[in-house]
Amino acid sequence: MSRPTVLGVNNYHYLRGGSERVFLDLGRLLAARGHRVVHLSTAHPRNEPPPGPAVFVPPNDLSRPGPLDLVRFHYSRRAARAVEGLLARERIQLAHLHIYYGQLTPAILAPLTRAGVPIVQTLHEYKLLCPVHNLVSRGRPCEACAGRHFWRALPRRCNRGSLARTAMSVSEAYLARALGVDSRVARFVAVSEFLRAKVLQHGFAPERVVTVPNFIDAAALVPASGPGEHVLFAGRLEDYKGVFTLLEAAAEARALPVLFAGDGPARSELERRVARLGLAHVRVLGFQDSAALAALVRASRCVVVPSCWHETFGLSALEALAQGRAVIASRIGALPELVQDGENGFLVPSGDAGALAERLRWMAAHPSEAADLGACGRAGALERYSPEEHYTRLAAVYREVG
Repeated sequence: MSRPTVLGVNNYHYLRGGSERVFLDLGRLLAARGHRVVHLSTAHPRNEPPPGPAVFVPPNDLSRPGPLDLVRFHYSRRAARAVEGLLARERIQLAHLHIYYGQLTPAILAPLTRAGVPIVQTLHEYKLLCPVHNLVSRGRPCEACAGRHFWRALPRRCNRGSLARTAMSVSEAYLARALGVDSRVARFVAVSEFLRAKVLQHGFAPERVVTVPNFIDAAALVPASGPGEHVLFAGRLEDYKGVFTLLEAAAEARALPVLFAGDGPARSELERRVARLGLAHVRVLGFQDSAALAALVRASRCVVVPSCWHETFGLSALEALAQGRAVIASRIGALPELVQDGENGFLVPSGDAGALAERLRWMAAHPSEAADLGACGRAGALERYSPEEHYTRLAAVYREVG
């Protein structure tokens, strides 16, 4: 049976975070299932090989943007031209978008609509509801904009405490809505039931939003063995990711080393606090590539996801479970969909360093039981989050829109 040619769209074609991993893995999965896969992304020296034809447009410089970068942050004519070129050369039958705002921008939507190409978008964040994409203000969950009143972010300075940055995010959110980021998409794919419920809560029609959880090929991963030696945080170092909650808990529970693998805006402050508190058992490792990170997970006693925001999925938790390691996670967002308290790990109240420290002490005192939790987690990952299960559900979405 002929399978549609899919245009995959994402700002970045190398591993920056969980959404890039999902995008790249999905491209390979679709190609393996017989789809012709075409990718549109931005150029970068670290770009991974695409699964088929690809176009890489020059990126916007958002670290030190000039006037033209600010314009292109809202609307990238060169990205629109790239789509037009692809449509002229390839028989694109479906577009699957991931994160495209700020670089490729909603400028890509109109050419697809004119060509009659149905659009599916995987929701990795809360872009449709929040101008800074994460429902976070001043480090804590916030829904003041209610999915449409984006101007309310201005007095809160939600983008890194900067009025100028927040104003840029707000103006982009309003323009994106005008350009059809919600109306031109045939189906939104939520990566968790929590995310779907949040989108529906703010006015989206239920028939347009379907849940298809992220996947992982657990069978291809080497499972952990032995009790593990350390506690691991793996992810972006941000305040709302709960890194300071974990640091506070680590100050109370010192039986196991605590490692932070990742980078981000909170790194320097995290390192300062580690030094000031004299926590010799805590180390900030910085960014780790995929192989190094997998080795750190396998060598851990448990992985901690101490988020203070509404996680849309929790890919770091799934990756740990798939390798047979228990997870301690905040009881917030979609994390309870992955972590079942007492079965494959533990759930603790978000921001509660005392409760987290108690579970860290339990992990230190019960190595064999911790390993059992991890084994249960791997079994669940093999059953519920396999590539086969993901493709079956996603293919149904493709049939509906195509």
